[in-house]
Amino acid sequence: MHPIEASDPAVWKTILAERKRQQTGLEMIASENYTSPAILAAQGSVLTNKYAEGYPGKRYYGGCEAVDEVELLAIERACKLFGAEAANMQPHAGASANMAVYFAALQPGDTIVAMSLAHGGHLTHGMHLNFSGKLYKVHHYGVRKDDERLDLDQMESLCREHKPKLVVAGASAYSRVIPFDQISEICKRHGAMLMVDMAHISGLVAGDQHPSPVPWADFVTSTTHKTLRGPRSGFVLCKKDWLPKINQAVFPGLQGGPLMHVVAAKALVFQEAMQPAFRAYAAQMVANARALAHELLEQGFRLVSGGTDNHLVLVDVNAAGLSGKVAEKALDHAGITVNRNGIPFDTRPPLDPSGIRIGSPALTTRGMNETQMRQIARWIGSILKAPADTTLQAKIRGEVDELCKAFPAPHEHA
Repeated sequence: MHPIEASDPAVWKTILAERKRQQTGLEMIASENYTSPAILAAQGSVLTNKYAEGYPGKRYYGGCEAVDEVELLAIERACKLFGAEAANMQPHAGASANMAVYFAALQPGDTIVAMSLAHGGHLTHGMHLNFSGKLYKVHHYGVRKDDERLDLDQMESLCREHKPKLVVAGASAYSRVIPFDQISEICKRHGAMLMVDMAHISGLVAGDQHPSPVPWADFVTSTTHKTLRGPRSGFVLCKKDWLPKINQAVFPGLQGGPLMHVVAAKALVFQEAMQPAFRAYAAQMVANARALAHELLEQGFRLVSGGTDNHLVLVDVNAAGLSGKVAEKALDHAGITVNRNGIPFDTRPPLDPSGIRIGSPALTTRGMNETQMRQIARWIGSILKAPADTTLQAKIRGEVDELCKAFPAPHEHA
């Protein structure tokens, strides 16, 4: 009997249900992935028992010799992997990594220019209900209406008019390469610092499939899951002169003790990402997303910006007479998990928007390639063309089950 089952059968039942969902369905949410068994084991290790407020060599608790070593390993590996001068490994999430940079570099009321959530940015880039939108004056750029690519002219115009202290680049639903070199030049012309939130693309950067923001940005933040395939957490990379302020912003600024079992898992994922196999994985993620995009276009669906350069595809289902919510539910009935998502210049409400976001990271981890992506795109197309056909959904659900058996998901050592 598993120790969780023995201790709490109700919780064990939910874990089994989620494990079955992950193993028997097609996980295509662009921000989700499967960690390795080693990373799962690190997160369930005895390191979870240790408090370690402070930083290596300067803790507020005794007994930190081992956790000091693992945090230093994570820092060293992150700097090596991304070519960074300095790093903080303690943020609990990407949102707190972003918060740490704001707290280190800005004062409440300072001006930020960032990408609009409605055009593919993130909540922490100044959305009005988020802390970032409440504490700072945020002006948003987006994409051009004609080609749905980043509008750098609009970014420059906002910088000229509002003189921001910080420009934020990076996105959660943008399928094209982000030109960090050009954005850096805009920042220099207008005396602004640059922060890049590379949460979605950090695995592509690590695997040399997307230009790195590190040479161009004052600060780079990221999650460690998504394309990087690690634990759900965050980190900050920065120039070494900024490290004391970043460290102070994280602790005591916004957190107490770091989660040392998660820091250990971060050390593991950076090591995994340095291996040749990871570069091949990152390249396959992009190839899979492009195959998915190509097949969806062949079936007559409109894709935002016309395609993809990275790990995700944004489909305008409203153009096919659907809402994002209807599309998401119909696909879910067939065992295909995506998320409804706003598209640029959306005319539908945020809770039932015009798009769905589809990603390749998790299925690429399972070993699937372009052949499977084309088949999955055909399934998606069939379902979206007849979203009320439950017989079709059940049929495809059976075919999904067979595909999942052929490409098993990684699982923990029980």
